[in-house]
Amino acid sequence: MPVPEGLAGLRVDAGLARLLGLSRTAVAAIAEDGGVELDGVRAGKSDRLEAGAWLHVQIPEEAPPPENTPVDIEGMTILYSDADIVAVDKPPGVAAHATVGWHGPTVLGGLAAAGFRISTSGIHERQGIVHRLDVGTSGVMVVALSERAYTVLKRAFKARTVDKRYHAVVQGHPDPSSGTIDAPIGRHRGHDWKFAVTETGRHSVTHYDTLEMFRAASLLDIHLETGRTHQIRVHFAALHHPCAGDLTYGADPVLAKRLGLDRQWLHARSLAFAHPADGRHFEVTSPYPADLQHALDSLRHDS
Repeated sequence: MPVPEGLAGLRVDAGLARLLGLSRTAVAAIAEDGGVELDGVRAGKSDRLEAGAWLHVQIPEEAPPPENTPVDIEGMTILYSDADIVAVDKPPGVAAHATVGWHGPTVLGGLAAAGFRISTSGIHERQGIVHRLDVGTSGVMVVALSERAYTVLKRAFKARTVDKRYHAVVQGHPDPSSGTIDAPIGRHRGHDWKFAVTETGRHSVTHYDTLEMFRAASLLDIHLETGRTHQIRVHFAALHHPCAGDLTYGADPVLAKRLGLDRQWLHARSLAFAHPADGRHFEVTSPYPADLQHALDSLRHDS
């Protein structure tokens, strides 16, 4: 078909995702496999669409949905469970649920191995998932076990009535020591797997308070008003105070090595919300894992 006027100027992955109803990731994979042509010439995912250009897309056969393979996960503990919800302490290196291209452990796979049964609607590989944590971020995560809990918690996260608290060690000393970062976040122009503060990004708000200051860094308590991908990492990197150990977003590799960090110092400390069964206030907290505690102890010793 010819490229519609409304898609002119868009990247191939963004434009075809809108046109075909696929995800940008799926379109990018098709393009990388040579499945997109413009006027007979193979097009990459970042090429721009031209109105009227003859578009040819070879859509592969649908792959089976990814599976959350049941496996015992070292370091993943159950913080709380009842008939409606289960709260886990997620270690780094574990995804929330199975996705195309991820071959590591998942929270849902760990719960299946532990004998938890999730009976909710939604996409097969995401059943029970009401929020996510990055693979490299540790901390508390709640999963809905019942349909009632899934519906109530999805609504609560969307309405931003869930109190999400993170602790982060950032380089330097933010000024002011307590404040709010209100800056839109979108995909990084040069790296599809990164995000950045951009004029056309999505509304993103982060509140923070300094808990402790060290010679080279600060420990912050962070409250997320919105929940964008990499929000904390992007916002503090934009202020030139990246999370310690976060080399993706500009952290000092020398400091990371000295603190023994091979990931960002970022931990989902607590979640608080109205319990979906009876509305009572419910809060669950996660302790620091060993690697983050070691880095914190090192900072205190140096200071």
